[in-house]
Amino acid sequence: MTAVSGHGPWPGVDRDELEAQQIVLGDLADLPTGVDALPFLTQLSDRGPGADPLGRTAALLAELPVEMGPHGWKLTDHPGADQRRAGTFLREDLGALAIAAHGHTGPFALEVLGPWTLAASLWSARGDRVLADPGARHELALSLAEGVRAHVAAVRQQVPGVGDVVVQLAEPQLGAVHAGVLPTFSGYARLRSVPGPDLVEGLRPVVDAVHDAGARAVVHLGPTWSGLPPAVLAGADAVGLDVGDVGWDERAWELVARAAEKGVGLWAGLPAAKVSQCAGPMLGELVRLVAEPWRRIGLPASGLDGLTLLSAPRRPLAGVDASRAELANLGRIAEALAERAAA
Repeated sequence: MTAVSGHGPWPGVDRDELEAQQIVLGDLADLPTGVDALPFLTQLSDRGPGADPLGRTAALLAELPVEMGPHGWKLTDHPGADQRRAGTFLREDLGALAIAAHGHTGPFALEVLGPWTLAASLWSARGDRVLADPGARHELALSLAEGVRAHVAAVRQQVPGVGDVVVQLAEPQLGAVHAGVLPTFSGYARLRSVPGPDLVEGLRPVVDAVHDAGARAVVHLGPTWSGLPPAVLAGADAVGLDVGDVGWDERAWELVARAAEKGVGLWAGLPAAKVSQCAGPMLGELVRLVAEPWRRIGLPASGLDGLTLLSAPRRPLAGVDASRAELANLGRIAEALAERAAA
């Protein structure tokens, strides 16, 4: 069935992770009949460094300590207060999950940054982005793979009855890595483009680690449709794409179709619905945003039943009420797509 999930970032809820997790689990449980709920681990990023997606993922790295530097998170020689704070946030979040998801037996999703976005965002201890050093970025991918294995195991430990676990590897920077447009530390040059085969090799150990942990891997690319082939070749079970940014791009949807023919699913990121004062949320536009390119590229309507929908872009909305409304709207869109699949 068509499903609804999320990336993880959530508004502050007075800095209460337990309340945030309870809201998400409760709201997704109330989706329309015929729509699958795929609840996700919430992240209250506004708590500060260590609760942000980069700090959260960096704290998972095995034997690669990190700290905050002048330009953001960087590798360091010894773990310190910044890494301990990030680890504390993660333990608190998992503790809140254990309470909120007590008795949960369905699927569950969690998100970390993928190896290429991590390498593009993390600075080396004494130099440029980790991305600039092929040896360092390979070591980073292996370290992340071990961290992801442990993270999945920790989620299963906190929620013993959890069913299918899905790990979203967020790769919004993969397109920039491939295009060679990221600036160096000085800002006067650009880092060299990483070719497609290297992108595959960088993704593969982390995707394999997800599978080794008994979970499914989704590589979410944001608006970067050019990253679809490396994600598929690396063994991803599904690819994520912000379809509102892609619109009707025949080449992009052709890549989606090729992935679907290989059994690779699509996680479609949708923008917030426009609201009419008379008619309320204009959800029909968002249904068409997915269904029309799907039809035009020649994919069978029945395949719409296998989509997972989530909000785009990857950030919390203005407040809790807006975020909850977004989840409810996604449920109604998923219901409409499921009806088209069954027609």
